[in-house]
Order: sequence, then structure tokens, then C-alpha cells
Amino acid sequence: MSSARENYLAAKQRFAETFQRHLENGVEFISDNVYIDPEVVIAPGAVILPGCILRGATVVEEGCVIGPNTLLENTKVGRGTAVNASQCYDSTLGPDNKIGPFTHVRAGTQTAAGCHLGAYVETKNVAFARGNTVSHLTYIGDATVGKYCNFGCGTVTCNYDGAVKSHTTIGDYAFIGCNTNLVAPVTVGDHAYTAAGSTISKDVPAGALGIERGRQTALPGWGERKLQGYIEKKKKLVAETE
Repeated sequence: MSSARENYLAAKQRFAETFQRHLENGVEFISDNVYIDPEVVIAPGAVILPGCILRGATVVEEGCVIGPNTLLENTKVGRGTAVNASQCYDSTLGPDNKIGPFTHVRAGTQTAAGCHLGAYVETKNVAFARGNTVSHLTYIGDATVGKYCNFGCGTVTCNYDGAVKSHTTIGDYAFIGCNTNLVAPVTVGDHAYTAAGSTISKDVPAGALGIERGRQTALPGWGERKLQGYIEKKKKLVAETE
């Protein structure tokens, strides 16, 4: 018990010294509710908000805003980038990025300038060129992405078949429609488009539209029969509450 307490007190002292060093060097804090490993490098003028944990070989450049509630581990964050309520591991984020909230940046992610990775986006082993936008609810792994691409909500790179991890390549100015499944290995060319709801398992040539959808069929009366019990249940609930 005494050993655990001694370790805690020693760690607390190291953190206090680290925090004071960054404070004196011009790093901006509004609270000491943070944890920073001694080897972390933070440029003067960077802002570290409450609830942040910075570990390992992490580097935060000038003009960054980190947090609140962000974990950076062995991650370099470029000048002017904001990382909000997210976790980033073993990655390099370029300048003027907007990351988060609730983004999971996994090992091997590299972003160039001006990228946006938004809410509930997960990345792994992917290189993003300049200006990519991935706003929400998307997984991109084992991929190379050209500049100024837009990813619709629900896009997934299907990179793992249980035995092999395969690569996806996306060209410049591509538009990936909502709920697109990109079944690797696959290439989407420059200026190409994938239609929402498509499963793309063959290469999409530059400038083309990739679309894969089954033919829609309407069965008359099926919904009415299927939902009859549900509708009656809801009507009874409404009647009881009026």
C-alpha cells in the first residue's frame, strides 16, 4: 500500500513540474484538470482545455486547441488544428484540421492541411491529402485518399475479409455518397462519384458514376398487414394518455 502511495505521489510531483513548465512556456490552460507526460512537446500559444490526456511522443504545434476531453498518444498535431473530445493514437494530423467531436483516429492515420474528421468517424492506416471532409459516421481504413474528397454519412471501407487486409485508393475531388461500401481492393478515380447506398466492389473510372442498387419493388398491402398490430398498440397508448 505504501509503495502504491509513493508511486502516486511521485507521479503527482512529476505532473506538477510538467504542468508548471508548460505554463511558464506560454501554453494556455483554463484548468489543471489535465494529464501531460513529461516528454510531450507543446508550443507556446497552444490551448489545452480540461479533461485532456497527452501521452508519449505527442507534439502539439502553435495555435492548436486541444480538448476538452481529448486523448493524444504518440500523435503530432499540426499548427492551428483543433481536436475536440476525440482520441488519437500514433498518427500525424496536418495543419488547420478540425477533428471531432468523438473521432477515433487510430494508428497510421496521416492528414494533410485543411482536413475535417467529424463525429463518430474512425480512421486507421490511411493517408488523407489536402482538404478532405469526412463529417460523420464513417470508417476509413487501409486507404489512400486524394485531395478535396467528400465522404457521405455511413461510408465504410470494407478492408478486412477475415484473413487479408486490402487497400482502397480514392482519387482527387471524388464524392463518396452516403452509405457507400467500398469493398477493397478497389479504386475510385479522380472526379468520380459513388451513388448513395451502393456497394462498390469494382473500380470506378475517373469521372464516372459508380452505382450498384437492387431494383426496388413495392408489394401492395404488405406494410398495412405487417404494421396492423403495431398501429393498434400505439393508438391504445395515445388513448390512455389523452
